[in-house]
Amino acid sequence: MDPNKLLQILSGLKRHLIGQMPEIPSWISASGGVNPGLSLEEDLSLEHVREILGECTRCRLHQGRKKIVFGQGDPHARLMFVGEGPGEDEDREGLAFVGKAGRLLTKIIASIDLTRDDVYITNVVKCRPPENREPEEDEIAACVPFLRQQIRAIRPSILCALGAPASKTLLKTRDSISRLRGRFHDMDGIKVMPTYHPAYLLRYPSEKRLVWEDMKKIRKLYMEP
Repeated sequence: MDPNKLLQILSGLKRHLIGQMPEIPSWISASGGVNPGLSLEEDLSLEHVREILGECTRCRLHQGRKKIVFGQGDPHARLMFVGEGPGEDEDREGLAFVGKAGRLLTKIIASIDLTRDDVYITNVVKCRPPENREPEEDEIAACVPFLRQQIRAIRPSILCALGAPASKTLLKTRDSISRLRGRFHDMDGIKVMPTYHPAYLLRYPSEKRLVWEDMKKIRKLYMEP
């Protein structure tokens, strides 16, 4: 057979086979694993986001964790709370905000006439930082694509950022929490209210009055038709 004719046949066969191949999802890396960056180009359900997260090893935090703390609550909540990371109790139970700070958060939510079942609660990072330290920048970078996809799946109209790490991460700012709190910030059409973390309030109870002022603003906006 003419060599040129053979090359044409092989080239056509290659194009045909490529056309039959299924499209590879954008979040799959060339190595076959899940891309740590996680494409945000497509909307995913919470279940799909959790599936992609898997038994995550994208940063050092996985080395000491017991359980991944993905988040829980109403998957269609109008109000979402985001903290910085799980603590010891959360790491043990695999649920967000179930320790002392979590019990205070439950009371805070009740003070605006809601329950934990009415809202969605999660953290910036899904694994416990050692000794409850703040998550570091590279740890946040590994986890924040999943947080943003959670937000896209839930589509809350209001988001309460608990503490400096959550507030700075969501709003992409280096401003202090004391400067950020007390007013709503816009994040892609979502009203974000930064406030102090419940764990901070356990150490400095006098600041509870400031959080109450923030919560009243959240409640007022939440109750609007």
